Amino acid sequence: MRSRTERTVLTVIAVALVAAAAAAWWTSDQWLPHAGPWSEQAWKKITRPGADTLPPGKQQPAAQARSAKGAASEPLAPQPRKCVRDGRTTYTDQPCPKGSQELPVDGAVTSLPQ
Repeated sequence: MRSRTERTVLTVIAVALVAAAAAAWWTSDQWLPHAGPWSEQAWKKITRPGADTLPPGKQQPAAQARSAKGAASEPLAPQPRKCVRDGRTTYTDQPCPKGSQELPVDGAVTSLPQ
């Protein structure tokens, strides 16, 4: 059983956390537009870590990383492209056709048609 002082301190902490959560929810329209891009970037870095997230002693130079992936005998995979024209989106590994706008591909592409 906890002492009266411990229960009082834990109750005060719980009430403060509930009040802070309520205040954050109440004012979210003011701070959420500023925190949104930062949180998306942090989420991408957490879920898709790259070479820049390795500890300083384990990072490889770009040339060494390329040679570690595979020799020059392996062809490089074509980079996917997202082409938008008249509201229609097409994904391809070729240059976008004339009159269409090339946009960055969000996320990972698992396969491209032959």
